[in-house]
Amino acid sequence: MKFSVETLHDLRSCSKSIVALLYGIALQQGKVPAPEASLLSGFPEYRDLADEERSRVTVHHALSMTMGMDWDESSLPYADPRNSETAMDNATDRYRYILERPVVDRPGARWNYCGGATALLARLIAKGSGKSLHDFAREALFDPLGLGPTQWAAGPDGEPFAASGARMSVRDLSRIGTLMLSGGQLNGQQIVPSEWITRCTTPVVSSDELRRYGYQWFLLDVAFGKPKGWAAGRLERMWLAQGEGGQRLFIIPALQLVIALTAGNYGMEDQWIPPTRVLREIVLASVP
Repeated sequence: MKFSVETLHDLRSCSKSIVALLYGIALQQGKVPAPEASLLSGFPEYRDLADEERSRVTVHHALSMTMGMDWDESSLPYADPRNSETAMDNATDRYRYILERPVVDRPGARWNYCGGATALLARLIAKGSGKSLHDFAREALFDPLGLGPTQWAAGPDGEPFAASGARMSVRDLSRIGTLMLSGGQLNGQQIVPSEWITRCTTPVVSSDELRRYGYQWFLLDVAFGKPKGWAAGRLERMWLAQGEGGQRLFIIPALQLVIALTAGNYGMEDQWIPPTRVLREIVLASVP
């Protein structure tokens, strides 16, 4: 496949961070429940699933991937039908599949990577707006940003792969990063509420030893200067949208720096190395 600046690239889980921005826009428009609302209350069609445990799960828990539900997307490859996201995509009703998962931990207690959480957020956007996820994205975010052609892949049931289906050029991905840096504003137009960007990029929970998680965005501190790279030096906060295969959107607010990277190393064990080396050995190493 010939790659150009106009190629619509498979962003995989960078899609999750875009869904978070869309949720903030829909929230400002009064089309989706507030983070503090019960998650299940946004799905009255599944009221038969209501019980004491599920009633404690809020939209905030979905945004921060702390729902406490039984979900294994990390220890099994996506080709394995036992992978929770794969099973969700293969289910007759993907939203029932997510919501009926057993609650195995106190909501909010710990982070668990969960594409199902993103799918629920996207469904709330579609229900509230009366539009498909991609149509709402075009109207509320992509068109105001001046993005070129985009796509959002969907399953055989017509439902979007909310957590992994966004397709756009690497240049347009960088425009999303620039919007984040500007507090959600472009040419005097407030596209994403500034307070929502603050909420997305405020740590809620630790996702591992290095990274924290806000609302569908990873957050970590990076060091640069002398000595070079990630060795001891100046520390600054970085916001990160991350997708399988080497997709990255690095944003370092203190430097007003956006780095958008796309790659095709899907399914490779060392897929994390190229974007990490570009960030550490080229970009951060060049910062005085």
